[in-house]
Amino acid sequence: MAGLARIRHVKLPVSDLARSVAWYCDLLDLRLAGEFREEGELRGAQLMHPSGFGITLWEREYCAGTPDFRGFDVFALEVESVDDLHAFAARADELEYTRGEVFDRGPYGAVLDLADPDDTVVRLLANNPFRADRFLGVDTDGKGGFSVYDTPTLG
Repeated sequence: MAGLARIRHVKLPVSDLARSVAWYCDLLDLRLAGEFREEGELRGAQLMHPSGFGITLWEREYCAGTPDFRGFDVFALEVESVDDLHAFAARADELEYTRGEVFDRGPYGAVLDLADPDDTVVRLLANNPFRADRFLGVDTDGKGGFSVYDTPTLG
C-alpha cells in the first residue's frame, strides 16, 4: 500500500518491566521514550532506537491472554555485517546475557539469537537473502541443514 514505510514497533509481554527495560536498553542501545499507565499504575514502556524503530514492553499479567513467547523469535533485527553480530555477542557476554552462537550460512545470511529476561528470542540477522523483488523458499531438516527452492507452494 502506498505510504507504508516500516514497522514502527513490536509489543512484547514481559514478566518484570524494569528488568526488561534495562536489558533492551543495555544490549540494543534503545532509549526509554515513553511509559504507559493504567489508572495510575505503570504497565508498559516504549523504547526507541535512533534509527526510528521501537519496542514496546507490557507487563504480561495485563496482556490479553497473558502470552508467553519463551524460545520463540517474535521478530528479527538486521545489522550491517557478520562483524556486527560478533560485536553483539561480545556485548551480551560482557553483560552476562544468554545468547546463541553466531551462525554464518554464507550467501544465506548469518544469525545470532539473544534470549531476553523472559527467554523470548531476539534474532539478529546479517546478509539476509530475503528481498521483496524475488522469492526464496527454505526447507530445514531439523538438524541445522537446509535446502532452498524458488517456486512458491502457496497460491
